[in-house]
Amino acid sequence: MTEASTSYVIHYRDDALKLFRALKRRTEQSLAQVSDAAFFSALGPESNSIAVIVKHIAGNLRSRWTNFLTTDGDKPDRHRDTEFELTPADTRESLMARWESGWQTLFNEVGALTEADFARTVTIREVPHTVIEAINRQLSHYSEHVGQIIFLARHAAGAKWETLSIPRGQSEQFNAKMRERLRAKQGDAR
Repeated sequence: MTEASTSYVIHYRDDALKLFRALKRRTEQSLAQVSDAAFFSALGPESNSIAVIVKHIAGNLRSRWTNFLTTDGDKPDRHRDTEFELTPADTRESLMARWESGWQTLFNEVGALTEADFARTVTIREVPHTVIEAINRQLSHYSEHVGQIIFLARHAAGAKWETLSIPRGQSEQFNAKMRERLRAKQGDAR
């Protein structure tokens, strides 16, 4: 790879990590707003609770990112279907511990990727992927599930919901504040 591509792939890696961290943070901000009852509650018999989605993401994180470059992303001990079933052992604390462990595995594996690693091929369910394809696949997958969690958490919190983005009706104030920060930053750089 050339020097230009080195900066490109390292920039991509760092940006992917930033996006993964944002997904984790937004989920945890949402989870902080729901009770244990809401965490385990499903909207209907064919719906997943927040707990089930957390369990699934945690299982996926562990499977996909453990030894990311050297083993298939669908580990033989995963048993994906059980991620959609809660057992008495699945407490909020135990699920969140698995969640945290899975994310740390992702951050360690992706953070350690070098320029040379981006030329490698990895497999998921025996299907070859470039490293970038595998990362993008997981960014998309986790984004979908984080959206589900945010929706369910917002539904459960009702009027007590604290927005994770710009509050309704405050876009102009937010944009003005951002412009002011940018001008101040540019003034400091002089």
